[in-house]
Amino acid sequence: MILTVTMNPAYDMTYRVEHFERGQAHRVRSVEQRIGGKGINVTRVLNQLGKYARATGFADHAFAAAAELEMPVDFVHALPWVRRTVVISESEDGTATALWEPGARVSNPHAAEQLAVRVAGMLPDIDGLVISGSLPGGIADTLPAEIARTAIAADVPTICDVDGEALRLAAQIPGVILMPNGDELYRLTGIKSATADEVVTAAFPLIEAGVRAVIATRGADGMVAVTAEGAWFATLPEPLAGNPTGAGDSATAAVIAALTADTVPAWPAILTDAVATSAAAVVIPVAGEIDRCLRTRIAPTVRVTQLDLPTRQETTP
Repeated sequence: MILTVTMNPAYDMTYRVEHFERGQAHRVRSVEQRIGGKGINVTRVLNQLGKYARATGFADHAFAAAAELEMPVDFVHALPWVRRTVVISESEDGTATALWEPGARVSNPHAAEQLAVRVAGMLPDIDGLVISGSLPGGIADTLPAEIARTAIAADVPTICDVDGEALRLAAQIPGVILMPNGDELYRLTGIKSATADEVVTAAFPLIEAGVRAVIATRGADGMVAVTAEGAWFATLPEPLAGNPTGAGDSATAAVIAALTADTVPAWPAILTDAVATSAAAVVIPVAGEIDRCLRTRIAPTVRVTQLDLPTRQETTP
């Protein structure tokens, strides 16, 4: 079983319009609402990939009940209400505009401890862990790192897809896998990375400090994986147009699925599958879904290039 942790879930609203123009009224062609949040999206994709996945995190009773109709869940009921995210999807060219609500504040002083204990109790039964998304108010930035440390100590492959101070603290946990986008990697390292080689330069000090892998998602420009064994850049021959919301979550699902299947990870193959799975999500208007036939068809077209690792700095006695 793979466990995902979503601390700030959402109801994902998708409005489909022909063309969105700022300051104008629009006739909405269709509306779709579903439960969401980054870990929820990862769970959905894992189930589509044939992996049994369970979702946990914080929720209110209504959200937890709705989620249970779709997937195995085990939430801590600590939120007074669950936020919404709105995506305006344009059928004219596939452009997506997103609005994210900040979410409710957790007032239960024991909520973080309850979630940490719940995850720890499931560790003997899980093969992989994903902690992803933002944190609600009232939850310390230390919680993702604390949960990751416990899981890694139990020899459970763990991905942290968080941001800001939570990402900085998670990056201090030896053995953790990080999956930042370009902006998140910049905020973490302070290094702007316009090219794949610059991503390696920015990420490699994290590897030297103990991070197991950094898989940087770069949207239409592909992905870069940096590990102690090597670095690789993967991309499609041509990017696919569509809704990028959830594409990163689909990549995360592909990575954790591969890590639970193989004791010794083949990072170029993992990166190939992550790029194909991410692209298969872009063509779907809603997050948390992939076109499995497209994923199978485009995987052989993914181009993988090995990159040079920086020279390790020798410490002077």
